[in-house]
Formats: sequence, C-alpha cells, structure tokens
Amino acid sequence: MQLEKLVAFHKTIGDVTRIRILSILANGPKHGQALAGILKLTAPTISHHITKLKDVNLVTDRREKNTVYYFLNEDVLEHYSAALPNMVSNKEDSNKVDNQKLILEHKKVLNNFFTADGRLKTIPAQRKKKMIVLYHIASSLENGRKYSEKELNEFIQTFHDDYATIRRELIIGSIMYRENSIYELNPREMWADIV
Repeated sequence: MQLEKLVAFHKTIGDVTRIRILSILANGPKHGQALAGILKLTAPTISHHITKLKDVNLVTDRREKNTVYYFLNEDVLEHYSAALPNMVSNKEDSNKVDNQKLILEHKKVLNNFFTADGRLKTIPAQRKKKMIVLYHIASSLENGRKYSEKELNEFIQTFHDDYATIRRELIIGSIMYRENSIYELNPREMWADIV
C-alpha cells in the first residue's frame, strides 16, 4: 500500500452504502441477498459495492455450498483508519527509557531467531516476534524500488528458504504491497505495528 492505496481506501469508504455494509458486517457475516434485504437494494447494487470493498481488502468472502458469505476484515479497517493520523503526526515519544527497552527487546528477538551469518532459523509463531523479524528483513530492501516476484523471492531466500510464507507475511503486515506481481515497500508509517 502506497499513498495511492490509502487514497483508494478513503475513496472507497466515502460512500454511505459501503459504510452501511461495513456496519452490518461488523455484527457478523452476511450473504448478498441478506445485505440486499437489509439495505433495500438490488443484488447487483450490493455486488458492485462489495467488489469495491474487496478491492481494498475490507471485505473477504467464503463460499458455503451455493451461498457466498461476506466478512468484515477488521484488521485492515483498523490499520487503514490509523494510517493517515500516523503519517501526519509528528509526535515524538518523550519516554526514551521505553524506547531503549524496546530496542533491547528487538535485539534479543533477532539474536534468538537469526544465526550469526544472518539466516533466519525459524519463522516466529508469535505475532510480535514475527513483526520484529519482518521489519529486520524489510530494512534491507530499497525504498521506491519495484521488485519482481522472482527478485523478491531470491532476496528472501538469502534469509530463509520459505520465501512464499515470508513474502505473504510482508503483504499481510502492510510492509510491502503487491500489484500485478510487482512488489514495493510501503512508507514506514504504514507498516503494521509491533505489538
């Protein structure tokens, strides 16, 4: 997600019907006919709005027999919603002691998961540790450079053989974005938080 992706998100949710759909899905998954009935709209209209929401990954779907259920992707909603304030905020953390503790904690995680020659021993299962590892790997990528999938795979393999999982986690963590099999780093402010 670059700035264009953030703009696309805000354009997408700048529609009353889409906000209503998100509000309904926040209470649980619904199929298209149910959404059409609740909102008193036609099925093609619901389909149009769902497609727009899926384009920015706010809605996912799952087929159960002949019915497709739509789900709100709350993590993406929270991340996009916080991205703009995080980007424009110039607030600095006044507590340097906490920052130093975080740096030490991150170093400890990196020492535990990487060999002396920089290879990743195993992909952490815990989200916080995984994000620290992903931040470390991504810090070796060039800002503004567009990577083909093959180039990115080769780069990741210098750290770990399971390039597909790490590549997917870089996308999930909003560290990189993919468009037409071309990968690029997002601005640092848009990366998922380490929590």
